[in-house]
Amino acid sequence: MPADDVLEIIAPPEWTVPMVYNSPHSGTILPDDFLAQVRLDSRTLRLSQDCFVDELFDGCITAGAPMLRALHSRSYIDLNREPYELDPRMFTDPLPGHFNTGSPRVACGLGTLPRIVAEGQDIYLGRLRLDDALKRIETVYRPYHRALATLLNEAHQATGQVLLVDCHSMPSSAVDDIQGPHERRIDVVLGDRFAASCAPEVTATAERCLTAAGLNVVRNRPYAGGFFTENHGRPRLGRHALQIEINRSLYMDEARQIKTAGFAAIKAVLDALSHDFAGVLSAMGRSGEMPMAAE
Repeated sequence: MPADDVLEIIAPPEWTVPMVYNSPHSGTILPDDFLAQVRLDSRTLRLSQDCFVDELFDGCITAGAPMLRALHSRSYIDLNREPYELDPRMFTDPLPGHFNTGSPRVACGLGTLPRIVAEGQDIYLGRLRLDDALKRIETVYRPYHRALATLLNEAHQATGQVLLVDCHSMPSSAVDDIQGPHERRIDVVLGDRFAASCAPEVTATAERCLTAAGLNVVRNRPYAGGFFTENHGRPRLGRHALQIEINRSLYMDEARQIKTAGFAAIKAVLDALSHDFAGVLSAMGRSGEMPMAAE
């Protein structure tokens, strides 16, 4: 499967900021061979994906930074996982010993090949062959992660630093358990792995911009960051990674999976944030100039 079939890099005319936006869960493709294996309809399968998140965050383009986005649905493969974070209960074959079969995400049914969609419904009619998983990992997962690493390395080599902004959305129900009945709705969760994945100035910039727009922002609960922030956040090396989770009720009808009138307002805030990120990176200092374009 060619890389063009699994990912898209949306690049500005000139790449001027050492920053890469990543939208790994906004893809919509549901391959025919996958649909033949599942018990759910297409609308239900898309409950887990981050609908419209690539559009919400695409202000990074005008700010001078590229966006990498996935094309396949999250229910087909979850790119924000380890490559072999798999549930042995899903397969007819035994899994090799080096696979991560015991993570909390696997236990919840949300491994690299998810067992359930967001509402807890089982995806598959029966067990899969291990070859099915390996094919998806080799043809979708690995090309995506190679493309992201290439972009991040290019910016880091040119300037000595890079910021990965990992773009996500969360169902409004995701924060119900951590809010009291009279507490204000949580609008945005910033995940910096408890200050381990990026410089404090980066998280503070996001918090300041979003709070000024009237949004209720919390850090690291219930999402502290996934595989992307864990794998790419090395602030001491000039590699910063911040995960941003937007409450879907702010911009879409979650049941109907359509945009609401709030979409434009939230997008405007996130457009402004991309420029603020560019400013904080400049203030943190750069040792070189960016390449002319992201390929």
